[in-house]
Amino acid sequence: MDTKFPNLTSTRPIAYVRPVQVADLPDDIQEQLEGVTQMYAIHHEEGDQLALVSNRTMAFVMARQNDFEPVSVH
Repeated sequence: MDTKFPNLTSTRPIAYVRPVQVADLPDDIQEQLEGVTQMYAIHHEEGDQLALVSNRTMAFVMARQNDFEPVSVH
């Protein structure tokens, strides 16, 4: 059977969203996040970190606002 599927890929670059423990961040960033235990990092598809935000929803919104297609990374 030779069934053709529609192209399901996005034309926008991928941004990976993953949870980050504040304890794993550099000390100077930890000092600015007193009382916070988890942030969400947004990474370019090549691995470069683009941003750190306070919650997952904000990470997805920020990625879309900057013309990226966000996906979760566990």
